[in-house]
Amino acid sequence: MTIHEFGEENEPVVVLVHPSIVMWDYFEYVIPLLETRYHLIIPSLPGYDPDVRNDFTSVEEISTEIENWLIGNNLRNVACLYGCSMGGSIVTRMLADNRVTIQSAVIDGGITPYQLPWIITRFIAVKDFLLINIGKLGGAKLLEKAFSTDELSAEDVQYAAKVLKMISARTIWRTFESCNNYTMPKNPHTDCKHIEYWVAEKEVGDRRGDITYIKKSFPQTILKKIKDVGHGGLAPFHPERFVRGINRVCKKGELSV
Repeated sequence: MTIHEFGEENEPVVVLVHPSIVMWDYFEYVIPLLETRYHLIIPSLPGYDPDVRNDFTSVEEISTEIENWLIGNNLRNVACLYGCSMGGSIVTRMLADNRVTIQSAVIDGGITPYQLPWIITRFIAVKDFLLINIGKLGGAKLLEKAFSTDELSAEDVQYAAKVLKMISARTIWRTFESCNNYTMPKNPHTDCKHIEYWVAEKEVGDRRGDITYIKKSFPQTILKKIKDVGHGGLAPFHPERFVRGINRVCKKGELSV
């Protein structure tokens, strides 16, 4: 896993974890707006790393790897830990691990473990795997038919097709299998006092189970509904709004310490 750093001269550490079907450059528009104020840590996750040919491992392994890197580089105190979708799963697990000091956290449309019988989760994983492979095997044209891309330009769809071509079928399978079924402690505990779950208003219904799970696991979580944006759309399409949100969350985290 490659770790990208920006603004290393700054003290507050902000960790940004990208969603699936993109690379670490998902954050390219917010980096210039944040690196003057924060020490940015952006992992390029296994399977989605253009510099290292490998496969996605699991939410648990990747969370541990990021934690080990932070601890090993004496960056144990994190002002804000942010993750979107798949990245939100990793943030959720890192909060439960409680190995590093996290002052504030944002789970943006984060995926939580299914609370369903094992056989049903297998059917769901297979469905998701086949859906994504439509784009991988058929390219941008089939990708447009498989997903609602009303917010995506032709260039955005081509980018997604490029990522799908790069990643392996094993990475696609492991991504869905792990994000939908990663393990959590029976009674999760985190010392993080300020946690927010961001959700696009138009997908509140789809994320109801995830929201319930996060609120049960971390009762201090505050729900923030985001208007006029799709799933994971803040960082790439509304970078200024994203940065204002991170700044606000960091300030809240400072006050809660």
